[in-house]
This record gives sequence, C-alpha cells and structure tokens, in this order.
Amino acid sequence: MRLSRTTLPHLPADVERPDYDSTAQRRGIVHLGLGAFHRAHQAAYTDRAMAAGDCDWAITGVSLRSPQVHDALAPQDGLYTLTERDASAERTRVIGAIRDVLVAPRDPAAVVSALAARDTHVVTLTITEKGYGRRPDGTLDPGVVNGGARTIYYYLRDAFAARRADGHTGLTLVSCDNLSANGAALHRSVAEFLDAATPDLRAWFEAECTCPSTMVDRIVPAVTGAERDALADRLGLSDEAAVFTEPFHQWVIEDRFAGPRPHWEAGGAQFVADVGPYETAKLRLLNGAHSALGYLGLARGLSFVHEAVADPAIRPLVERLMRVEAAPTIGAAVGQDLPAYIDALLRRFANPTLAHRLDQIATDGSQKIGPRWLERLASTRAQSVPCEATLQALAAWIVFVRGDRQPVSDPLANQLTAAWREAGEAGIVEALFAEGGLLAAPASLDRTRRATLTQMVQARVQGQESSR
Repeated sequence: MRLSRTTLPHLPADVERPDYDSTAQRRGIVHLGLGAFHRAHQAAYTDRAMAAGDCDWAITGVSLRSPQVHDALAPQDGLYTLTERDASAERTRVIGAIRDVLVAPRDPAAVVSALAARDTHVVTLTITEKGYGRRPDGTLDPGVVNGGARTIYYYLRDAFAARRADGHTGLTLVSCDNLSANGAALHRSVAEFLDAATPDLRAWFEAECTCPSTMVDRIVPAVTGAERDALADRLGLSDEAAVFTEPFHQWVIEDRFAGPRPHWEAGGAQFVADVGPYETAKLRLLNGAHSALGYLGLARGLSFVHEAVADPAIRPLVERLMRVEAAPTIGAAVGQDLPAYIDALLRRFANPTLAHRLDQIATDGSQKIGPRWLERLASTRAQSVPCEATLQALAAWIVFVRGDRQPVSDPLANQLTAAWREAGEAGIVEALFAEGGLLAAPASLDRTRRATLTQMVQARVQGQESSR
C-alpha cells in the first residue's frame, strides 16, 4: 500500500503523524521549487506550527520544471515521511503541511491563481542559485526578460497584477536559497524584471510586498531507491516522496513581513532584525566547506561527504578553510559561537548515515563559488587573512569543470569547457577571473592570487594525468 490519508492508521505506532486536520486548513503559503530540501525544512517548520494550533498555513507546492514530485505526492494526498537519522537513532514522522502540488509547465494559470488567491500571504522559494537568473554582478540576466521561457518572475508579475486588480494585499516573498542577502537579491531581481517587463507594477510591488532575508541550514542528501525500500519494509507502506535528513535544523528569518505569517518559531525558527551574521557564517563555513569537500573529495575518487571529511589529505584543508580563513572574516552576532558551530559542522559532516553524495554538492559550482569563496576573498584582499586552503578548493573546482572525470552539471558548462579548450591549464585562471573573464572577480582574485591559483591548477592537472 501507498502512504495516504486512508492508510495512515496502518503505520507503526512509533511513527509520528499530524494531529491536525490537514484538509481543514486554508492554503496560506505557496512554495516555488518543491524539492527535498523544502520538504525537510520549510514544510517541516510549517507542520510544527500547525500542530501547535496555528491554522490556515497549508502549502501549495509548485514544481517549476519536472512533474516528478507531483507524481510522488499527489497519490499520497500530499503526505510524506521525514526521517531524521544519526549514528544513534532514526526517527520518522509524517508531514501534512502540503495540500496541493502544481506543475508549472502543465498549468501556469493555476500557479498564478494560487499566488493571487486572497488567502495566500507568504511565498517561499528554494529555486537554487541559478533559478534567479542573475549575472555575476548581481543584475538580472536580460535573457530572463527576453528569452520567452516562463520563470518565477512571470508568475509573480501576473500574480501581482491580479492581486492589485482584486484589491488584495501584497505578499511576503521569502527566499530560502544560498545567496548573500537573499531577500535583497530577490527584491532587486523582481524589481528589475518589473521595470523591464511591466513598469506600472513596480510601485505596487514596492508598497505592498516585502522580501525578508533568511538563513536556512539542514543537510538533505538525495534519497536512494534502497533507502525507500528499507523504509517501506519498516513502515509497511511505500512512500515515493520520503526524505531523509539529519536531526539538526536552523532557520533564521528577518522579521519583516507584509502581512500575517506562520508561527514558525513553534518549530524552532528565529526571527531577528539582522540575518547577516548567521547567513555569512552559514555561507562561508557550512556551504564553503561543503563545496571544498565536494571538489577535493571527487578529485581523490571519493563519493560521500563522510569519506571526504575523514580523508587525512582533505580534513586539514577544510578545517583550515573554516577556522583560519573564514571565521575571522565573520562579524558574529551576540551569542553566536563560531568555534562551536565549526565543531558541530565537522560532526555533522562525519555522520555516515546521511550518505551525502559529493557529486550532488558539486552541481552548479559557477553559481556557488561567488558567495561561498570569492566574496570572502574580496573582503580580505587588503588584510593579512590567509587563503591557501580556499585557493586549493577553488583549484579543485577549476580542474573539475574541465570534465575529464565525469559530466559537469552547471549552467555555464559549455562556456567553461570552451574556456578550458582555448586557454589550457596555463591560462584558464585568467580566462575565468581576470578582468573581462567569464567569472571576472578582480576584487577577490588579484594578480598575485591568480598566479598562485594557476600554479595550483597546473599541479592538480599534472597530478591527475600522472595517476592515469
């Protein structure tokens, strides 16, 4: 049998299930980018809020491309299991926060209708860095406006127009992606899109909507078929939308909403005036270390995060990246203990029950290295903070995107391949990072750092070729 409302009573007694009537909840949230991370994070927080008595925050989830999540969740009435696991225990509960799942390419009008509905107050987004369609300088890529493909901006624009026409209040747009100042970045991109596509809506957006910044933190590996099969044996039911994650979770949200909001604090969310210190710590420590583990680990033929962090050639580099190079650049908030956070990260990375694949982490690197590494390098250019470990990780990424060992999943994959073909190992750093380069960031990578990075790239390429 498949997990659904009718089969809930068949679950084992130790599986927690919703103690609220999910069908009686009005839909107050639309989520764009319905993947595993959302189901392990924002939906789980919303489930806790509704379990605490906060009504009418059911989620309409939107898959922006593939029908896969819809086809997994729809037969299950939107229900799925969330399993938290570490070396000592495994705990499973059923999440009931998602009421509907839409597939945007199938029914774009339904997406706009959900966003424009009177009861919708909050829109959350997990669309990955590339989903924002931003150029390296942070401006909106003109192709997003002129390319013809429907993006989040088209759905939001049409919903704004409908809400204005119907006299509805504005929306709070909550980015949950790993962008620096993600709320400000989302606001800027929406504003630029409106200016280019529908200028008369800009004033309504500015007056009625807000885009608070957030920091989200939870490790959510891709689920394997073997994990689903083992879960089905344990539950006596199959769950095609199951999610496995770690016990740790964190959500820090700028307390700036255009209207009512869920009581996410019931699940442990923090509402603060300034997300900046938490976001910077997460980007530079967790995300920066994750990317380093990904590229350094793949270069050594490893497959999982727990293997990479245990490797004696990698762990010292990653620890140095966090403790010596990144932590001194973070202005911690009151009570924010960075050494303790780093200790906790290393324990989380070493959790073997998560089986977090390095090739999952290594996707879309061109969109991630900016906020995770380059911005920090730029902030320390005039200081004496060392950067050797970060440059080693960056060199591993540069060699990775040559594509010798495995296909490269990156929105700039073709351009990166062309840059390698034309510049070679001696010139690839300049082709990427010098003024006018594909990822030009002269403020972070000056001539001296580019020369050091070139030497590291050449050493890695020679080492890789000699090992064949």
